Amino acid sequence: MVTLLKLKPVLKYIINSISYGVLFAVALLLLVPKLNNNLSIRQLLNSETKVLKPLSFAKAVSLASPAVVNIYSGAIQSSPSYGPSYGRRAIKATRLGSGVIMDSNGYILTNMHVIQNADLIKVVLQSGREYPAELIGFDQVTDLAVLKVDKTNLPVIPQNLHQQSLVGDVVLAIGNPLNLGQTVTQGIISATGRSGLSNTNYLNFLQMDAAINDGNSGGALINSNGVLVGINSRKFTRSDPQQNIQGIFFAVPYQLAAKIMYQLIENGIVIRGWLGISAERYLTGLKGFLVESVTPNSPAYKGNIQEGDVIYQIADQPISSITQALDIIAETRPNTPLIFKLYRQGGEIKTTVTIGEFKN
Repeated sequence: MVTLLKLKPVLKYIINSISYGVLFAVALLLLVPKLNNNLSIRQLLNSETKVLKPLSFAKAVSLASPAVVNIYSGAIQSSPSYGPSYGRRAIKATRLGSGVIMDSNGYILTNMHVIQNADLIKVVLQSGREYPAELIGFDQVTDLAVLKVDKTNLPVIPQNLHQQSLVGDVVLAIGNPLNLGQTVTQGIISATGRSGLSNTNYLNFLQMDAAINDGNSGGALINSNGVLVGINSRKFTRSDPQQNIQGIFFAVPYQLAAKIMYQLIENGIVIRGWLGISAERYLTGLKGFLVESVTPNSPAYKGNIQEGDVIYQIADQPISSITQALDIIAETRPNTPLIFKLYRQGGEIKTTVTIGEFKN
């Protein structure tokens, strides 16, 4: 009992101190409103727990999706006529795909296989508007094609020529799979591709695990900021149907797709330079690549490049890899003379080669 009597003054003192402190803080906030902006004070006085917003790519999709279109291409075919009538009936076979508006004046990138052998091409915007499309040109090596619709002020997908894609980047594939309407799939970049015009294979494409189904082809592959990083192209396939392959899909890198598009708009075709050699070994010590063979009557043959030569410089560019050298040649206009520097039998040689045109 005595102990309780002794504790009462102490408890009374503590309660009064807390009360006075709270009253003082409230009065201070009323007298000095600027203190309301102090995050620490607000957090101390605010007993409610804030809920973090969920991670979302909605903003990226909203920036890019208006520029992704549905493409329907039709081929007029004839079918046998059964019954008493003679002749054949015309039928229309429809192929489904996607495309990306690259320019507000109506230029659209898609895959070549989406519009191959098409007699009619229709583009449907996400707003529902439909336009007939004209084929400007296509490139078999990259499976890309450029279409044009007679319409201006179209929504354009965000682009950045200096955008660099890295393994592990989050990517979103936008398209119209199986004609279900615009759909977004998500994944990461599994391997990066090149941006040069030399012969293209699987290794030159962006590899990702964002699903690409029928109808997705030609659609946009964007990053988490909504910027275009590639044109969706294909899924990895093997000749063995029993082999179950999952999560391996490909897209044409944006920088390469842009180069193809500009050439198709300008020329209607993609023009690649050709040297006429085969090379598989880069010699680090000599900083050049070994010429394994030379095609007879090729530009290399006529320019005095021989089997066993080591080419270490083309024009004014030192050679850092075989693919870099092939890209320099492919991106050179045919009939352009280039100076090659090479090693032959221990000596240095300089020769001029007039680049030819690559034929598919």
